[in-house]
Order: sequence, then C-alpha cells, then structure tokens
Amino acid sequence: MTVVACVLGLLAMMFATRTWEADNPRRLVLYFIAASAGVAYVGRREHGRTKAERTARLHMRTVEALALAIEAMQHSSGDHLQLVRVYAIELGRRLKLPPDEMEALRMAALLHNIGKLAVPRHLNAGAGLPVGEEFGNARIHTVVGAAILESVRFPFPVAPIVRSHHERWDGAGYPDGLAGEKIPIGARILAAVDELAAIAAGGAGQAHVPLEEAVLRLTEQSGLAFDPKVVAMLAKHWRELEELAAREAERESQVSATLVEEASRAALPGLPAKACAGPERPGDFVSSIAAARMEAETVFEISSDLGNSLNLDETLSAFSIRLKRIVPFSSIAAYIVRDEELVPEYVSGDNFRLIASLRIPMGEGLSGWTAANRRAILNGDPCREPGYVEPVYGSDARRFSPLRSAICVPLEGLHGVVGVLTLYHTDEQAYTDEHLRLLQTISPKVALSVENALAFRRAESSATTDYLTNLPNARALFLHLDRELARCRRLSASVTVMVCDLDGFKDINDRFGHLEGNRILKIFALGLQDSCREYDYVARMGGDEFVIVAPGLTDPAAVQRGASLNELARAAGRQVCGDSPLSLSVGYAICPEDGCDAEKLLAEADRRMYLQKQRHHQGDFSLDAGDTLPSRQVTL
Repeated sequence: MTVVACVLGLLAMMFATRTWEADNPRRLVLYFIAASAGVAYVGRREHGRTKAERTARLHMRTVEALALAIEAMQHSSGDHLQLVRVYAIELGRRLKLPPDEMEALRMAALLHNIGKLAVPRHLNAGAGLPVGEEFGNARIHTVVGAAILESVRFPFPVAPIVRSHHERWDGAGYPDGLAGEKIPIGARILAAVDELAAIAAGGAGQAHVPLEEAVLRLTEQSGLAFDPKVVAMLAKHWRELEELAAREAERESQVSATLVEEASRAALPGLPAKACAGPERPGDFVSSIAAARMEAETVFEISSDLGNSLNLDETLSAFSIRLKRIVPFSSIAAYIVRDEELVPEYVSGDNFRLIASLRIPMGEGLSGWTAANRRAILNGDPCREPGYVEPVYGSDARRFSPLRSAICVPLEGLHGVVGVLTLYHTDEQAYTDEHLRLLQTISPKVALSVENALAFRRAESSATTDYLTNLPNARALFLHLDRELARCRRLSASVTVMVCDLDGFKDINDRFGHLEGNRILKIFALGLQDSCREYDYVARMGGDEFVIVAPGLTDPAAVQRGASLNELARAAGRQVCGDSPLSLSVGYAICPEDGCDAEKLLAEADRRMYLQKQRHHQGDFSLDAGDTLPSRQVTL
C-alpha cells in the first residue's frame, strides 16, 4: 500500500508540473485519479493514527482510574498518586531514561500498589508499621503486584520496577534484598518519590508535612535507603516538580470535568445532566470507594468492639469514636429505659451537661417517641426533648439550643426496647437517608451489647449489694475497707470503723411481722446514708447489723455520731410501729491505734458494740459526755 501511494503521488506531481491541455481529457482524468488516491490514503493513515492515539489515551485513563481505585481502597488520596506519577516521570526524563524504561516507569508509578489487594485490610488501613508476622503479610504486595503485571504482558519492563520498589540502596529492603545499582533504576526512582509523598502526607491522624521538610527528611536516608543520585535530583528540583504537579492536577481536573459533562449529556438525553452525571466532582468516585470501604471496616470494627467488654460506659465510648467516622454528630446520647423514662447512660459532645441531666418520659420528645413507637426519627428538632430548653416561645427558644437537628433510632434487644441512640447536630437537616440506613444497620448490635452490659451490671450489683436496703453488702465492705486501709498506710492517715446493731429488732419482728421489720431496715438504712458524709461508706453486714467506714473521724466525733444514729433508729421504729422499743448499740475502732487489718478492726468494733448491747439489756441508756471512753464504746 505504501508503494502504491508513492507511485500515485509521483504521478500526480508529474502531471501537475506539466502543462496540460484542455483538449486532453484523458490526461486530466489520470491526474485527478492519482491525486484523489493519494489524498484518500493520507486521510486513512491520519485517521488510523488518530484512532490509535485515542485508544492509547483511553487505555492510559483506564489504568489511571484503576490506580485511583486501588489508592482509595488503601484510604489514600488521588493527590498522593498524582505526586508520585508526576515526580517519577520528570525524574526519569531528567535522568535520561530510554523510551521503554520511561513507559515502564509511567505505568509502574500508577500501579505500584496493585499488590495491596492481596494484603489484609487491617494491615493496609492500620496506623503505624506492622511488625513480625504482620510485616511479612504486608510486604507480599510487591511480589503479588509484579505477578499481576507480568500476566498483562506489557511491552516494557513494568513488573521488575513494581517488584523492587521497596528494595533499599544498602540491601536491607525486600523482597530480594537487592542493593545499589542492581535495583532497577525505575524502582530506585519510584522508591524515593513514593517515600517523599508518604512523608508529605503525614501518618494516620497526623498533619501534613511541608514538602521542603519532607525533602530534608528524605535526604537523611540518601545512600542508605535511597539512590544518592535520585535523592540529589529531587533535592535540586523539588520546587519545579511541585509546580508541575499542581499544573497537571488542574489540567486533569478540567479534562475530567469535560468528560463527565459529555457523558452525562449522552447517557440519558431525556434527563437533566445532573441527574445522570453521578458525583458532582470528577474525582468523587475515589471518595465514594474510600467511603464505602471505610463504612465496611467501621461496621466490622464496631461489631468487634461491642463484644469485647461488658462495661457499658467503655463499650459506648469506643462505639461513639468509631461511629463518628461514618456518621457526623455534634453530640451523642445513649438513653436507657428505666422506670418508664429514658435516662442518659452515655453522653458526649456539645451541651454535655444539659443532655446528661435530661429525664425523658416514654412517648415524649424525640427520643421518648422513638422508644415508645419503635420507629426512627430523621432530622427532628432537638428542642422537642423535654427539659432541653426553657419554656420560651417563638424564635427566642433558639437562643438556648445550638443544636439544630437530631436522628434517633430505637435500640431493640431480645426482650424489647432497651433504649434509644440519638445523635444531635448543630446544622439543620444534617442527616440523610444514608445516615439513617447506617444507624439502623448498627443499632441491633448496639442494643444487644447494651442489654448484655445491663444484665452484667445487675448481676455484678447483686453480688456486692444488699437486696433489701441497696447498701453495699459484706463482700463489698471488705473490698472497700482493704482499699481504705491501704490508703491510710500510704498516707499515714486514720480511719474509723463503726459497727451498729439495732436493739429490740427481734421483738418488732415477733410483734409486727417480718415485712414491717424489713420496712424499718429500709428506713433506717436510708437515714443512715443521708446522715453520713459523702465520703463515708455505709454497708449492711447482715440482719440488723450495719457498718460505717469513716475516714478521719475522731473519738469525740464518733460519740456524737453514735448519739445521732441512735435517734435515727428510734425514729424509724416510731414511723413503722408507733411506740417502738428500738435503740442502737455502737462500737468503733480506729486505724492505726487498734490495728491496720480489716478483720481485726471489725472484730474489735464488734466486741465493743456487744459490750454496749449488754449495758442496754441491763437498762443503762445513759450518756456521760465527760467519759473518755477508754474502750471506744458509745454509751447511749
């Protein structure tokens, strides 16, 4: 075909240089045939070249899109990939790489992380460097990436660059331990550029590092991890490369915007462009992939966390931290159903004190309605929560509420609704159907975890709490007293242990029954708690015997305390039985004077209490204020 075109072209030139006569039509026809054939061939060849170039661009953009998707799966950004690509290609040009190696470097810069598809996601997304066996799992991505690219059969050496881009100049890299110039030049360039981009991006949860500082850090590894020649070139030209990367990013954005607009118009002519254009910004598909992966990982992590602890506060705290990664909120409240109202069990964020003080009746407000009806509320008004704002009418009510919208989902356990999860936000209409879908996906797991934690709390409480008076029981008393005595030894402080026993309680049980006796115990226990200091510890040892652990209580103060407790006992008896024979015997011991062992202190206080009880049986209820009470027994 090429020969034919040349012949026809020469004929056309020959005819064109000769003077043709109007009376020679045969010559004129030959001329036009030759010219037309030449033009047609050139046109076909031009069309073929244009088509090939268009196909090549299409292939490159396909590879770029794949590379961006891979980066998004690693929670990286397109900016990282753009910097690596531009810097690597420009360094290759400045180092005068051959055309084949330049093409290989261009492709490797885009696909060097493709092998991470074979790395467990928690190693890709985790903060910090993996160690030990995990490091072995993470570094297989170079070998896997090379194997994937070898199967593509590129006409230039892409796979060796990808395999070796984590080798080190000093031979301490992986997977083959290559050193110096045994490492392919493309891999040496890619290693330095990839590290520079990683330093500039900062680690997980860390701020970005200025590029100038990143270059300085990279220079410190010159001759150790990286080729000195490549590092020197980077240090010399990084400002030019930065400007070039910025221009390239802007150009790519404009081109992508045009393609998206054309595709949206062509896809569904009957619909507005925006309806079929997908993401508003060309790079949003990267964000969509990253968001989807983040959602899957977060839901998995939340499910794992919810089963790790039976401590409700710890569970909800860890849950709220994870949840904020996928559902935004200014405040979060986990309400628990208790006695036909919702009580905030866990609160975090804005208006913490106000939300923590709420007590929401079932069926009222946003959260109460959600609990009663077992249905979610999307973008409700937080002002509707009972007690959230003062009863001010009109627009002035907004002065009391910086929160503008709320989303509520019921927490339904195996035995019904156990609570409500409510998220509040300072923006109006802050929540979408997607947020609601996520919360409804997670809420059954949260509900089951809350239900289990509450059951564990009840079991734990019953093991250390007296069922009748709700005071700590004997087991809890000994645990607390051991801690208090350890504190006293550490600080050289004192603590008083008072043992109290109700005199005449058996007679009341015999005369009025055990139910009335139980009422007396409850009334006396409540009065006992109210009369003590907030840092005193009150427990029921069993039967009608109570113990008070009072740090720093002196002898005279113990005498006065005993007298007031006796009046509480008499008042409790009168409240239930009218004219009651109840009184109180009290004995106390002080650490360190009477010992520093819990059992010894309790035994000594108990002995002195029984001495007093004997005096009561003998009819001696006198109190001598001048008595020094050498035996530490309160005479009542």
